[in-house]
Amino acid sequence: MSYYISPRFLDKLAVHITKNFLDLPNVRVPLLLGIHGRKGEGKSFQCELVFERLGVEVVHMSAGELESPDAGDPARLIRLRYREAAELVRTRGKMTVLMINDLDAGAGRLDQGTQYTVNTQLVNGTLMNIADNPTNVQLPGSYDSTPLHRVPIIITGNDLSTLYAPLIRDGRMDKFYWEPNRDDKIGIVGGIFEADAIQQQNIEQLVDHFINQSVDFFGALRSRLYDEQVLNFIKDIGYDRVSLRVVNSGDRPPEFHRPDFSLPHLIEVGEFMVQEQQRVQQMRLSEEYNRNLRLGFHRTNEEESRPAPQPRPEQPIAPPQPANGNRSKSVNQESNQRPQPTAQQTHSTSTKLNVEAADQVQQILAQGYRLGIEFVDERRFRTNSWQSYAAIQGHESEAITALEACLAEHSNDYVRVVGIDPKAKRRMMETVVQRPNGKSS
Repeated sequence: MSYYISPRFLDKLAVHITKNFLDLPNVRVPLLLGIHGRKGEGKSFQCELVFERLGVEVVHMSAGELESPDAGDPARLIRLRYREAAELVRTRGKMTVLMINDLDAGAGRLDQGTQYTVNTQLVNGTLMNIADNPTNVQLPGSYDSTPLHRVPIIITGNDLSTLYAPLIRDGRMDKFYWEPNRDDKIGIVGGIFEADAIQQQNIEQLVDHFINQSVDFFGALRSRLYDEQVLNFIKDIGYDRVSLRVVNSGDRPPEFHRPDFSLPHLIEVGEFMVQEQQRVQQMRLSEEYNRNLRLGFHRTNEEESRPAPQPRPEQPIAPPQPANGNRSKSVNQESNQRPQPTAQQTHSTSTKLNVEAADQVQQILAQGYRLGIEFVDERRFRTNSWQSYAAIQGHESEAITALEACLAEHSNDYVRVVGIDPKAKRRMMETVVQRPNGKSS
């Protein structure tokens, strides 16, 4: 089976890898290449195909190896893997790369609930040090003055903005956003169904029908076609004996005939998978649970911070009002004696939405978009590193309550509302509704 390699993907990786093994005059070549994009678009698989095409040796790492109970272990492991890759260059005489999959999942700050550990700091620092000194990478506790071969590092991730900003700056990391176009998807899907002898015209119609789906959707679709045969096989063998039949069995492996790969059947099964995706997106139970926890925490804090009601002193009987000019003097005295609103009372009313913010919420929900609420402090505002607070679909009162809670909790931060198209999964509008010190925009 021959898989499709995107020409854009092939060119980008080939240039980056080759440049790192060339001695270009007075040119500083970034050691890191960050490949980012939507989930399920085949970033890692395209990398593997390119490596095979170029004849490149690969040393792999994953995000799961970037945390440990012992501080310093992940950073030491990165140095060790890099030195292993450099040794392969020396012994095998072939270009070698170090590939770290899903770096943002292991070293990124996704939201305010992501724990930032010592290992996260050391991983970022180690990668920056290797990028700046690629031929002098030492292991802790030892020093070898022999220069190493330079080894390019390929990084994949969904959102590189969650990484430490100095790590992804130009000069250290080159960036490549991978979003397959229609021709790329047709080529990739054609490779997935190549053994099934599906006509090119049907491949194009299938891709056009599910144009907003990621590449892995079509691989899962092909796998789903065999579910009916597998279920019949299980029933024929018996639920209690299927384990003995498929594991360490002396019988011949079961054979399955070719399922129905007609275009109408593919679309029917694909639509069922899309419905399952929509159920997952619409339920969002974890967001509902977390939102209720945040709102409950906010209300509890309000109740605890609210001063206990004081008994009202008995009002003395007002004397008879003097006539004519003396009346204005008496009114002024009464106004000076009236209790002034406290600072806390003023603050409690400041969290209410202004008309513009409420209209913005109504406009987003009226268009069928999902409302996202995000916040960021002044320092991270400069790098556009917003953090998610809540996401609401279709409930105006719930959305306004959540936004008021966010404004109260983050009165010294920037707060914005985002309109997200749930079908296209894209941001359609963004509006800042609060700036630091509680100033609404």
